[in-house]
Amino acid sequence: MSMEAKRVVVTGLGVVTALGNDVKTTWDNLLHGKSGAGPITHFDASQFKTHFACEVKGLDPSNVMEQKEVRKHDRYSHLAMVAADEAMHDAGVKVENENALRCGVIMGSGMGGVHALDANIGEFAAGDGTPRFSPFFIPMAIPNISAGLLAIRYGFRGINFATVSACASSSHAIATAYNYIRFGMADVMLTGGSEAAIEFAGIGGFNAVRALSTRNDDPEHASRPFSASRDGFVLGEGAGCLVLEEYSHAIARGAHIYAEIVGAGMTSDAYHIVASDPEGRGAAEAMALAVQEAGLSTKDIEYINTHGTSTPIGDVAEAKAIQQVFGDHAYDMNLTSSKSMTGHLLGGTGAVEAVVSILSIVNQMVTPTINHAEGDDDPAIDSRLNFTFNEAQPREIHYALSNNFGFGGHNACLLFAKI
Repeated sequence: MSMEAKRVVVTGLGVVTALGNDVKTTWDNLLHGKSGAGPITHFDASQFKTHFACEVKGLDPSNVMEQKEVRKHDRYSHLAMVAADEAMHDAGVKVENENALRCGVIMGSGMGGVHALDANIGEFAAGDGTPRFSPFFIPMAIPNISAGLLAIRYGFRGINFATVSACASSSHAIATAYNYIRFGMADVMLTGGSEAAIEFAGIGGFNAVRALSTRNDDPEHASRPFSASRDGFVLGEGAGCLVLEEYSHAIARGAHIYAEIVGAGMTSDAYHIVASDPEGRGAAEAMALAVQEAGLSTKDIEYINTHGTSTPIGDVAEAKAIQQVFGDHAYDMNLTSSKSMTGHLLGGTGAVEAVVSILSIVNQMVTPTINHAEGDDDPAIDSRLNFTFNEAQPREIHYALSNNFGFGGHNACLLFAKI
């Protein structure tokens, strides 16, 4: 095994979000500041404090899976399969027996098969006490099964596992896949994450910890990151997938290259199970490590796709962290929160936001942070920071940072470069 660091590039992209079931539709709606939020249709949410979410609409997983296979798997796996299908077609990777061991899959999910858990446990609780669980219950529910399904589908016989670190799960998956290629243990990695937690347990659980917005009369304007009137995040669902390749491998087959991954920073707050370090220490350290690994100066970074969840504590902590790392240069950068439109995809959010960061480099455009009203500035957040409120902005971007932070104090930051 060679320990010489190799270059890692992105050659395939795929997403499924509340804004669209493919990359182009999602990107176009992000540029136009469209919200994916609306009333929950997956179940009757009228008894919950929150009645809305960012649901994926019109998805037909049978377009990429046989119908009998669709019935055997949870929605979070369906989302992963659709996003991966787009990414793999985009990359045009061909796997032969001789290179299958050099191709792997790492996927992230914070919660796994929430629908399967709700349905099976709910049916048991409502019954006569006789255990009647689906024989597919366990593989539907466990958060690693999407990685296994994708390896089976594409014949990737190398590294294969899942990362589970709450809202940092898919950023950790991408960072780990990047490192496997960088240190010579793989040539191609399919990576990303998915989540489908808009279920009884998901809405009820996040309501219980007061994490969700309860702006039921105005769902489209409920997610308002970095604004004073924010009252919690909007739960989303979806998936993002990237095909990563060793640079010379991609060049040899004439692949289209979107961007290069040049750094990844991973730290822990070691502070609290659900609250961010209020001073943003762990987040700052993760960003600094990503920039350091890339051999760059903090002044080289033009854009950050923030974690930006629209929670009272988290947004302030992230703003403080950015200022700690970038100093006065923080005022010269564009900052944005995709979650203001897609909602918070939990374990899938990092992958979707990695795709958004890459497309921002490709198109030299920064998508907006929507729902900020005049006079709604938070006095705890420096008003000189440019959160790209309400309107997309053209920007010369050579380096883009994507931040994700999860319950448990998990921090993961990915740094992408124009190529």
